[in-house]
Amino acid sequence: MSENENDDKGGGGHPAGIPKTGGHPAGIPKTGGHPAGIPKTGGGHPAGIPKTGGMPTVVAGINMETITDTSEKGAVKDGEPQSLDNRLYVHLQVYTGCNDLKPIIELFEKSGIEAVIYANANDPKGFGLLTMTETPEFFTDTLRDLLNSKKFNNLTHLPEYTMMGRTYAIGHEPDLEDWLLRKPRRTAMNDKWKWAVWYPLRRKGEFALLDRKTQGEILMEHGIIGRAFGSADLGHDIRLLCPGIDKNDNDFVIALIGAELTPLSILVETMRKTKQTSTYIQEMGPFFIGRAVWQSGIK
Repeated sequence: MSENENDDKGGGGHPAGIPKTGGHPAGIPKTGGHPAGIPKTGGGHPAGIPKTGGMPTVVAGINMETITDTSEKGAVKDGEPQSLDNRLYVHLQVYTGCNDLKPIIELFEKSGIEAVIYANANDPKGFGLLTMTETPEFFTDTLRDLLNSKKFNNLTHLPEYTMMGRTYAIGHEPDLEDWLLRKPRRTAMNDKWKWAVWYPLRRKGEFALLDRKTQGEILMEHGIIGRAFGSADLGHDIRLLCPGIDKNDNDFVIALIGAELTPLSILVETMRKTKQTSTYIQEMGPFFIGRAVWQSGIK
């Protein structure tokens, strides 16, 4: 091999004319294996997309952080937004075949349970049992044991009248805890308001597709009527949500409660003339009408 040939190799097998850089080509910046010109964000996450536990904050228009927030929200109070993850569950069961309510009343007096017993206005041997709790497990253990006791053996349960729902907020409540946990109790336990009309309802799907402004205008009409009857002490309501906990897939359980039955009937009649009821309600009922013969009071 000629002397000139050795000079062209540049020694050690490296091509002549190209400076040695520890195995990396000269003129190309080293970035530890990461492509030059693309910012590194650590952990292999693409730049410009916020990290939220491996999932972007918004996916298909859905906020992945707020959609799983199960707490109820109220109005700002003392400079802070109200939030509460407790609510009241309310349950109505209806029975028939009862000639004497005294044994049933005695059973619940001894139990210490928050409850109301209604005489069924449409069934001389029927009654309604209203119970409430902040822990729904109560329905499957404590209440279940009572309803399977001997005093219920000869009674007939009417499952078509069973209703269960939970209290909810719409974000404007000045005292969120009172609204969710105490106000429904006060309404159901008021010994001056014996009459009650309970019923479920389901809205048409079209209502959910309306914009928020239109929904608000429609609901405001209902709200104004309800407040008018309440201010005149003619009728007071308990409103419960029931998606996923009602066997007939209803949206709400409603109770109208007052001292006399006639104003409650007129309130239902008046509400039927509103845009919401006349246009966007798919189904209402069955209706349970009862008069309280025993109220436990708030425990």
